[in-house]
Amino acid sequence: MPQYITDIDVSVNEAEQHQLRKHGFTQVHVNLNPEGKGNTIYLWYKTSDCPAITRIQFSFTDKMKEGLVTEGYHKVDKNLNTGNSGSPIYLWFYKGSSQYDVPIVELDLSTDAEADATKVQPLWERLPCDLNRRAGGNWIYLWVKRETQTYICDINATLNSSSDANLFRQGYIRMDEDTNRDAGGAYVFLWYRQTTDSQKAIKDLQVSTDQESKESYENQNYEKVEINLNEGTLGTPVYLYYKKNECSKDPIKMITLILDPTAVLPYINAGVEVVEKNLNEGNSGFREYLCFN
Repeated sequence: MPQYITDIDVSVNEAEQHQLRKHGFTQVHVNLNPEGKGNTIYLWYKTSDCPAITRIQFSFTDKMKEGLVTEGYHKVDKNLNTGNSGSPIYLWFYKGSSQYDVPIVELDLSTDAEADATKVQPLWERLPCDLNRRAGGNWIYLWVKRETQTYICDINATLNSSSDANLFRQGYIRMDEDTNRDAGGAYVFLWYRQTTDSQKAIKDLQVSTDQESKESYENQNYEKVEINLNEGTLGTPVYLYYKKNECSKDPIKMITLILDPTAVLPYINAGVEVVEKNLNEGNSGFREYLCFN
């Protein structure tokens, strides 16, 4: 029988490590609080042939939790930044059975730009929430491996949490990093859905940061995501465009966000398409780039 990830937990001290090991959990051997900044924190998981975890989300604001609670996501009630001044990050998971849900079979963590880029392989996808968010030190990202190859078939964006529950219900995965991070505007999140059918996949993604590029993509029959990724800031309007009927390009398997400037070149060298247009163009927020494989 296939073995799936069926439970996830977090330890924030040695006593909890002992208990989780005693109950059959496997430790991911990466301290989520490196360099002595707070508690020693580890991610743990169990595998079995029971119904699999198919989606993993993170929250670092109260608003991000609302849709997750409504749709029955399970919260691991341990702050991944326990003991430091970083964002209070919580992990949530869901066991779905829709056409957009594919079992997760393995977890891994990357802690530097080079290791991050080398994880870009078939079946793997990178969740864009930095698990060390605002704590300083390494950028830490969770990678999940699925049972079969998935492709990005739909993409969306939100300005607030009012439609979160509906999107979760429709099988979307939220990209848990604000495209307006530190820019002073609205919380803007990108979302995507997956399919195992490559014929339904998105083939190309582009970003417009000026009127000329906006008109160019529209003239090339790209579809526009109707949310300004720079909403509420003094920066340039930024829009995401996508195309499915692009014969010259392969179906997109993974999308994520890069905020670590040292990761851009390793990603490009690993064959990843980095759209080198800042999602915070024209403001003082984080430089963010969309990338896809």
